[in-house]
Amino acid sequence: MTSSDRAVLTRDGLDALIATLAADGYRVYGPTVRDGAIVYDDIAGVADLPAGWTDEQDAGSYRLKRRDDDALFGYVVGPHSWKKYLHPPRRRLWRAAKTEEALTFTAEPEPAERFAFIGVRSCEIAAMAIQDKVFAVGDYADPQYRARRDGAFVVAVNCGEAGGTCFCVSMKTGPHVMSGFDLSLTEIERGDLPVYLIEAGSDAGRDLLARLPCRPVEANDITAADAAVAHAAAQMGRTLETDGIRDLLVNNPDHPRWDEVAARCLTCGNCTMVCPTCFCTTTEDSSDLDGGGAERTQRWDSCFTLDFSYIHGGSVRSSSKARYRQWMTHKLATWWDQFDTSGCVGCGRCITWCPVGIDITEEARAIRSDLTRETKP
Repeated sequence: MTSSDRAVLTRDGLDALIATLAADGYRVYGPTVRDGAIVYDDIAGVADLPAGWTDEQDAGSYRLKRRDDDALFGYVVGPHSWKKYLHPPRRRLWRAAKTEEALTFTAEPEPAERFAFIGVRSCEIAAMAIQDKVFAVGDYADPQYRARRDGAFVVAVNCGEAGGTCFCVSMKTGPHVMSGFDLSLTEIERGDLPVYLIEAGSDAGRDLLARLPCRPVEANDITAADAAVAHAAAQMGRTLETDGIRDLLVNNPDHPRWDEVAARCLTCGNCTMVCPTCFCTTTEDSSDLDGGGAERTQRWDSCFTLDFSYIHGGSVRSSSKARYRQWMTHKLATWWDQFDTSGCVGCGRCITWCPVGIDITEEARAIRSDLTRETKP
C-alpha cells in the first residue's frame, strides 16, 4: 500500500465522502438509529449516523446505550445486514400479459441503481463474499444479484470494539477488514471528535480518495488504528472451536442435544432472517382477477418453516429438532461441501435476535463436550 492509498479524514471529510458518493450517482446507505436499534437505511450525511451510540448484546437481548464520546461507529452490528440490498427480501422475477394475439412474458430488467454502503464490518464483507459464491458464479448465476453487486461501492469500517455475541476471530472473518472494500475507515479517538484513518482498496476507492479533503497519515495514526482493532479482537463475547466441526455435526445427527435445543426453539426463523449469509427463497405467483396478467415474485424463506421442506405427502423436516439440526449443520458443516467455506461469519446476530436466546456457539460446544467425555478412558 502506497502513501497515496492512505490518509486521515475529519468528520467534515467524512461528510464530504458521503456527499461525493451521492454526487457520483450512488444511493448512499449507512447506519442510523430507528425504533430503538441501529439499522441500515438511506443517509444524507454524518448527521444521520449514530453519533454517541453503542449497543449492548447478549443471547436474546439488544439494547442501545449512550457512549461517553461522539464516536460514529462505536456500535457493533444490528438486526439488518447488507443482504437486504443485494439479495432483497422480495423481488419480481417476471410479468406476463395476455392479449387477444398472444401471451407474453417479460423478465424483470437488471437494476440500474448503484448503491454505496457506509460502515460495512469485516464479518459483513465476508458474508458478501459467501453470497457471491451462491449467486454470482457458475452456470446459474443470478444476473440481478450480479448487477447489484457490481454496482456497489463498499466503505468498510474496522471494528474498535466487539459485542457480547461476536465471534469473528473464531471464524477468521474479522475484526480487521483485509479485502473486498473500495475504502475502509478506522475510527481513532482524538480529543472531542474522532478522526478516521481511510485506506483505498480498489481503483474506484483511490479515485474517490484523491477528491476528498484529507491530511497525510502520521505514525501515531497507524499505531492508534492498529490498537483499536487489536482491542476488538481481544474483546470477543463468544468463541467457537472450528477444528473438526464438519465431522462433529454430520456424524452426530442423533445426539441428545438436538432434542434439548428443539424443546426451546420456536422455529420462528429469526436467525435466518438476520443472518447475512442465509439465502433460501420461495416463489409466489399471482394473477389479475380477469386473467389478463400475472407475475412471479421471489421472497426470502427459511428452513425453519414447515412448508420449506414440503413435498407430496408432507414435510421432510416436520419437527423443530429436524429443522434446527438442518440449519446449524448446514451453516457450520455441509456449507463446506457446497461452497468450500463456512456459512457462518461470527457476527452473532442469530444469538442476539433469537427470542429464547439459543446460542449456536454453545450448542456446538455442548455436543463436542459430550463426545469428548465419552471418549476419555
